[in-house]
Amino acid sequence: MAGLVAALGACSAMVHAADENRSLGSIAKESWGKTSDGESVDLYTLTNERGEDTRVTNYGAIVVALTAPDRDGKFADVVLGYDHLDDYLKSSPYFGAVVGRYGNRIAAGRFTLDGKTYQLATNNAPGGVPCHLHGGNKGFDKVVWDAKGEMKDGAVGIRFHRVSPDGEEGYPGNLDITMHYWLTDQNEFRIEYAATTDRATPVNVTHHSYYNLGGHDSGTILDHELMIAADHITPVDKGLIPTGAFTPVAGTPFDFTSPTVIGSRVNADDTQLEYGLGYDHNFVLSRWDGKLRLAATVYDPQSGRQMEVLTTEPAIQFYCGNFLDGSNVGKGGHAYAYRTAIVLETQHYPDSPNHPDFPSTILRPGEEYRHTCVYRFSAR
Repeated sequence: MAGLVAALGACSAMVHAADENRSLGSIAKESWGKTSDGESVDLYTLTNERGEDTRVTNYGAIVVALTAPDRDGKFADVVLGYDHLDDYLKSSPYFGAVVGRYGNRIAAGRFTLDGKTYQLATNNAPGGVPCHLHGGNKGFDKVVWDAKGEMKDGAVGIRFHRVSPDGEEGYPGNLDITMHYWLTDQNEFRIEYAATTDRATPVNVTHHSYYNLGGHDSGTILDHELMIAADHITPVDKGLIPTGAFTPVAGTPFDFTSPTVIGSRVNADDTQLEYGLGYDHNFVLSRWDGKLRLAATVYDPQSGRQMEVLTTEPAIQFYCGNFLDGSNVGKGGHAYAYRTAIVLETQHYPDSPNHPDFPSTILRPGEEYRHTCVYRFSAR
């Protein structure tokens, strides 16, 4: 089989491109420990032909590290995370993970589907109001996925697969989900999701990397410039649940339709910012038609690194690390402090199962859930 080289020892392997039509990148695999249940966990290193690399584990499909060059060609790791599996097992605010079956919040952990009411875990309580967050107590971020390295023209990647069984975390139906993580030779981190079900169920899967384009240990992101291609947000109540309304961003601290320094208005006198302790809101993307379109751009003027976010989804959640407080000691012993990262989750709207006017998140038998997201890196 073209490009397969085994034998970096009993717990590692590497794949190289041997076909001129394929990427000149590589995939390395090593053992990374075990879960508390004794399941083996692996760590993969993807490297593209330009030297950019990302480290990914099959526990929670977590992106452990991702490097990008600055304007002088110097690489830095631009995602927050840990050096060891045990730290992810102990405590992680979803660093680099896939979240689902339903990313974001569901009010009171409850929804009604086809006349039946389902009760999910209420594992979050912003403003003292309990809700279901990111799939529950043991969501997709806390399970071991089947994984294998793959290569294609211009990219190296990992295929993740699992079946979320009927009743897992209270959700109906067996959900068969496959994800591809691709590191392309154009310095793109591309995620492709696909899922089917045997019973109607809500599905809203997303990715939760915390980005700091100065480097994961470089401090504040309040000097980063952000553009979001959204004319509205879905405002929230004190429990961070959408009210059902759509509020124009024009004339508010939420107007990022042109590049704006994140810290310039984050502390403005605004009820929505008060509820979120800063930005933690769903932005409704303009001109959504299900095609891959530019949703956001982030730029760090110090390093010159830029990240573009493209998606097929109708919305993006912008969170600026308001709950980071230094208690998460990450890679290299660096404590991640308040507002030292930005999270941009491409998604359907929060609490959609309880809002018939929102785009539907219900997947039914015979249908296929598909979602593509691209994080594209460059420098200027």
